[in-house]
Amino acid sequence: MKKEKKKIVIYQAKNGALELRQDFKRKTVWATQAQIAEVFDVERSVVTKHIGNILQDKEINEKSNVQKMHIANSDKPVAFYSLDIILAIGYRANSAQAIQFRQWATKTLRKYITKGYTINPKVVKNNYAEFQKAVKNIRQLLPAGTNIGDENILKLISTFADTWLSLDAYDKDTLISKGATKKSVALTADKLAEALLEFKTSLIKKGGVTDLFGSEKQKDSVAGIVGNVMQSFSGKQIYPTVEEKAAHLLYFMVKNHPFIDGNKRSGAFSFVWFLKKAGVLNTATITPPALTVITLLVAESDPKHKEKMICLVLQLLRK
Repeated sequence: MKKEKKKIVIYQAKNGALELRQDFKRKTVWATQAQIAEVFDVERSVVTKHIGNILQDKEINEKSNVQKMHIANSDKPVAFYSLDIILAIGYRANSAQAIQFRQWATKTLRKYITKGYTINPKVVKNNYAEFQKAVKNIRQLLPAGTNIGDENILKLISTFADTWLSLDAYDKDTLISKGATKKSVALTADKLAEALLEFKTSLIKKGGVTDLFGSEKQKDSVAGIVGNVMQSFSGKQIYPTVEEKAAHLLYFMVKNHPFIDGNKRSGAFSFVWFLKKAGVLNTATITPPALTVITLLVAESDPKHKEKMICLVLQLLRK
């Protein structure tokens, strides 16, 4: 059994948001039924009923979201419930505070879906130095005068929000530099060229591009990139993991400008196509906004920061 050492750190703000008090580093919070009832201004019996339905419907896993803890002045352990359960109750409870919470949650979700990111001003305020550092460090990857908006940088920061882009690792040059998935994946120039042609054809049918899209500037430019990604030395592959191959494929396809038109889109497509082919595409991480921003940053990055850009892509793939 665990001992409960801290008071509840969750409360409801005036706009309906559930916020953390004092401790901004915890990835979840735990609350008793009585505390949840207080947050949403409902009877404890209502909370008990909702928790029973949530667990019975298997909406949330009980084992990882319910913990027994000892608290002061109690002869027996008390059940504590995770943030996931607290949120689920907020969507079920019928009270003014619960309605206010749902309005806030819907607004936040809509912003995330339409803009691809959300920023919590209070969390930024309490981590302002780190936030400013994040923007500064990302900009350092770009050549002077590069026209890339803060919104795109914010999208990338949001992707790494749980670790603030691992800035300490960034500063110490200890960002992830290796992939994790060592498996045999066949990548040939013919197969990639075939996939890119299908991609081009689909875009032409939609009227979005001309025939110049995806046309090589020089013959076998893509074949040369594939050769670089799959190259070996002394019987060992230069990029031994799937993630390293994918990161370098994205980088070379975007930065080497093999096509007359469509280098960024073709690079992003090749990146996702290869990950899917290797069976390691995580659509929860490689979302359209994340893919768009990481591709744009690769395109705009200073060539002298190639290794850091590769590490940034690897960091995204390891999330």
